[in-house]
Amino acid sequence: MSERTVALVTGANKGIGYEIAAGLGVLGWSVGIGARDEQRRMAAVEQLCAVGVDAFGVPLDVTDDASATAAARLIEEQVGRLDVLVNNAGITGGMPQEPTRLDPATIRTVVETNVIGVIRVTNAMLPLLRRSALPRIVNMSSSVGSLTRQSGNAAELTTGPVAVAYAPSKTFLNAVTLQYARELSGTNILINMGCPGYVATDLNGFRGVRSPEQGAAIAIKLATLPDDGPTGQFFEDAGVVPW
Repeated sequence: MSERTVALVTGANKGIGYEIAAGLGVLGWSVGIGARDEQRRMAAVEQLCAVGVDAFGVPLDVTDDASATAAARLIEEQVGRLDVLVNNAGITGGMPQEPTRLDPATIRTVVETNVIGVIRVTNAMLPLLRRSALPRIVNMSSSVGSLTRQSGNAAELTTGPVAVAYAPSKTFLNAVTLQYARELSGTNILINMGCPGYVATDLNGFRGVRSPEQGAAIAIKLATLPDDGPTGQFFEDAGVVPW
């Protein structure tokens, strides 16, 4: 069994996920690089190892039950437990997403990855997390999932474009995270949501104004919470995000 803190980051082959893995690796952690594309996964592992990160590849398609089960089995065989799970993998479903025009099939696809995928992976990894002395789960959400910000009357209070698949998927994820927090209340597992801000990644055509490193900071903070840290809450760098 590894003496290092062990983390799994989904969607870690690029963008924010890669920088989360890099940031946790700098702490001396062993980091599983969860990604479905073998070439990109192997390239990310090689790049991280080249800068001194103890990284290992985890084949993982968050939309596939068998893949999640196999990923948990691999981590158990290699390191025996999991201390931190960062559910970072996500998709937008493409834009525009006006509710009067979007094919409902797109909404199903986005929810399958952004919500059901998180449930699938979390449940597969929970037996390993329960073996940890400091288990943490971080679900990467977005401020566009904030109903408060979506319903702001002033332009500066309304966040993101109209996006009937992506934005509600993050609201759904927030609600699901709260249900986990309620069920896991009384255990030492802390589960929270983090918003990385508007980060320049291929998810938004690199239109964001923040770097992936900046976007990764909130996940790293939530992954390293002390035992008396919060659970079932929604954060960004500036503090709590309103529901």
